[in-house]
Amino acid sequence: MVNLPSVLSVRGCDLRYADSGSGGLPLVFSHGAGADHVMFDDQRDYLQARGYRVVTWDMRGHGLSRSAGVRFTAEQAIADLRALIEHLALDRPVLVGQSLGGNLSQAVVQRHPDLARALIVIGATPNAAPLSWKERLLVKAAAPMLSTMPAKDLPRLMAKASAITPHAQADARRAFGQLSKQEFVQVWRATVAFLSPDPGYRTPVPLCLIRGAQDRTGNIASAMPRWAETEGIEEVVIPGAGHIANQDDPQAVNEAIDAFLRTIPAPNQAQR
Repeated sequence: MVNLPSVLSVRGCDLRYADSGSGGLPLVFSHGAGADHVMFDDQRDYLQARGYRVVTWDMRGHGLSRSAGVRFTAEQAIADLRALIEHLALDRPVLVGQSLGGNLSQAVVQRHPDLARALIVIGATPNAAPLSWKERLLVKAAAPMLSTMPAKDLPRLMAKASAITPHAQADARRAFGQLSKQEFVQVWRATVAFLSPDPGYRTPVPLCLIRGAQDRTGNIASAMPRWAETEGIEEVVIPGAGHIANQDDPQAVNEAIDAFLRTIPAPNQAQR
């Protein structure tokens, strides 16, 4: 675990973050629900070694940002991420998000399209996509179902559902174990709040979609291919990986991210 050395106080919470501070294209990584910055350790090391400026952080109520002060909501998460970008004076960073972090990053791009240079989403459903009646039913039933799970079993069950490899499952259990059941349910409700169907919406910045071939979380296995088709792009499917594809097969995800980033002009090039 990286000791997130820096602190940004936002509305009752000390958000902890790490910034490599190099002069390359800035990337901001936002983790999934119940997880923390550790899930991006392999991406941080790989991309920082290639000259990118890498920022990782723990959302309020997660990881080292545990003293949340204000409860976790979609609106507060948007405000927190925007505050972090502005605090670091990042020049239109690439937003990278896994699961909840992907929904959050989408929302920031949709609301503030000039704030980001590109968007990379790993294992998340599209916020703007219409939902079928079955999908709406599943979304509505998810929080009550989570509430019925014994608290002691929740980290293990969620980790098994999220990851394929033993290493990724172990880290997911560690991270999920930091939140109480009540906190996890609240974060899930916030994740659902990001979903706002808008069939005519198209992502206004370059978009990369990455999905584990064995991701069985929610409707991601069906929604991400439809999203890619709607946006006119090819999704990257990682064989043998689950919901947390970046931990199940970090090398494949690292290479996919790096290949996409090579298509994005660096800040000094974009200004020419």
